[in-house]
Amino acid sequence: MEPLLRGRFAPSPSGRMHLGNVFTALLAWLSVRAAGGTLVLRMEDLDPDRCREEYAQVLAEDLRWLGLDWDEGYQMGGPHGPYRQSERTELYAARFRQLEQMGLVYPCFCTRAERLAASAPHRGDGQILYSGRCRSLSPQEREELSRTRRSAWRLAVPDERVSFIDGHLGYYEEDLCRACGDFIIRRSDGVYAYQLAVVTDDGAMEINQVVRGQDLLDSTPRQILLYRLLGLPQPVFYHVPLLLAEDGRRLSKRDMDLDMGALRARYSPEQLVGKLAFLAGLSPTGEPVRPAELAADFSWSKVPERDVIVQTSMFGE
Repeated sequence: MEPLLRGRFAPSPSGRMHLGNVFTALLAWLSVRAAGGTLVLRMEDLDPDRCREEYAQVLAEDLRWLGLDWDEGYQMGGPHGPYRQSERTELYAARFRQLEQMGLVYPCFCTRAERLAASAPHRGDGQILYSGRCRSLSPQEREELSRTRRSAWRLAVPDERVSFIDGHLGYYEEDLCRACGDFIIRRSDGVYAYQLAVVTDDGAMEINQVVRGQDLLDSTPRQILLYRLLGLPQPVFYHVPLLLAEDGRRLSKRDMDLDMGALRARYSPEQLVGKLAFLAGLSPTGEPVRPAELAADFSWSKVPERDVIVQTSMFGE
């Protein structure tokens, strides 16, 4: 007997959700509801400079307005809480110590300027390939540097390729040494990095299906490596297309592209879900519809694999 499907929506409460966030939330919700599974809402509020409780509250209210409910998590509780990452630091510390005891982490004293100067550009999103310069420091050199700088901590990445089968996109493979190099798992200010936190949380919350945007596709091999090292079961991943403006720019909170404030002022929940269903290939016309009506006929085979251009006329005044 297969285990009950447990999926999650794990947004960062750093601003109002935009159309792309809602698109991903709808697909995550439909994938779980179509299979009769459990949906968890987790707030990924690790960054104290950007994330606020008021954003989390508005985010939850926007989801309810859309008809996207959840079974466990933020504002509801459950057996795997707390459901805010800012309250789960002790769990990340324990996993960090586990990796440390395995001899797999090391302190990195490089400043951002030094990392940029010594690294090659990584893809087109501003990521860089770390050179590994601090990996070979002697104990004496580390001691000397620690007197004047706080270190971040990196995972020593093995020289191997990591592959997996994405539930939507199929086979994906990455050479970690050439794609990202040793990556940070704890920042110099003590905040645990996304890669370690998300693996720890999905393992602890027994998440076995992860639906998220394709901008996180190249993070997945790093997370798979951590699942293996920490002895945690690996979920099935589904990476969904991104919504792009007509100029090819990715919709973002920073630019307030079609955020929920503007969308709620203009549309009813059913109208907005209908438009999202059209973009997702789940409705031929985009007519108003409730999420529950889409669940019965949901199939990943209908969802496009490539990024989707949002026509201005579709969400115009």
